[in-house]
Amino acid sequence: MQNATPNPSTVLGRQLGDELRRLREAAGLTTVQAADALDCTKGKISRIENGRVAVRMPDLTALMEAYRVEAPELRERLGALARRANRRRREGWWHQYGSVLGDTYRDYIEMETICDGIRTFQAQLIPGLLQTPEYGRAVTVASRAWQTPEEIEQFVQVRIARQERLTGDDPLELWAVLAEGVLHQQVGGPAVMRDQLQHMASLAERPNVTVQVLPFSRGAHSGMFGPYLLLSFPQVSALDLVLTETPTGNIWMEQESEVTRYRKLFDDARTSALPPTESLRLIRRIAKEHRP
Repeated sequence: MQNATPNPSTVLGRQLGDELRRLREAAGLTTVQAADALDCTKGKISRIENGRVAVRMPDLTALMEAYRVEAPELRERLGALARRANRRRREGWWHQYGSVLGDTYRDYIEMETICDGIRTFQAQLIPGLLQTPEYGRAVTVASRAWQTPEEIEQFVQVRIARQERLTGDDPLELWAVLAEGVLHQQVGGPAVMRDQLQHMASLAERPNVTVQVLPFSRGAHSGMFGPYLLLSFPQVSALDLVLTETPTGNIWMEQESEVTRYRKLFDDARTSALPPTESLRLIRRIAKEHRP
């Protein structure tokens, strides 16, 4: 057997690998028995399940046969996931912006295009899907990650293009909980913040967008330790993913125990926050306070 192609799209590869692992375990097979089905080593099965090597379509077919995966929709979904992972994002609209996007951000954009729901907590920034171009530009300049005007403008265009996921034919469900300080931080100046908050309030009137504010009066809360995003997917048995954001880089979390922890963190945040209607009133009031 030939070796699998190295360096697949890491997040998609790990998601596929984790699903194959669950199917193997459901079939009651060990990694040694799975390796027999592919006529390969046990180590290769482990690397597939860890998302460290791509899964060639003949190998995927053999594994599905060994794991007794008969449902046509599941077989098709696994095949589509493998093909996307192996293409390494070469056909997405974001590829044209490759010079200003890191690997993790490209992975995130691809996940955002196929997920059906995002839950996020933000302590410092308006979520990218809700940002105006002017706010996004101010954030990009402040990050110092992009130096030239051309790079900055390209990154802002990526933010704007992503926002079609909220308004297209099959919009995703966005639920954002923001610390109150996000509304007061004058990113780009008072005029930019006023327009940004009004824009966010307008989007929050859409049926697929929920925005809540966690007020200062709540005191210490679980979200104080950093921002995160929870992505969910429409397919039955698809795994949720978590992306945590740090100043030095973002980290994907996919283990069920980790995802469960962040689900609980988000539930704590949304139950501690103001209800959506009260949150919108607060957002609009603070918008008026940002006077040029």
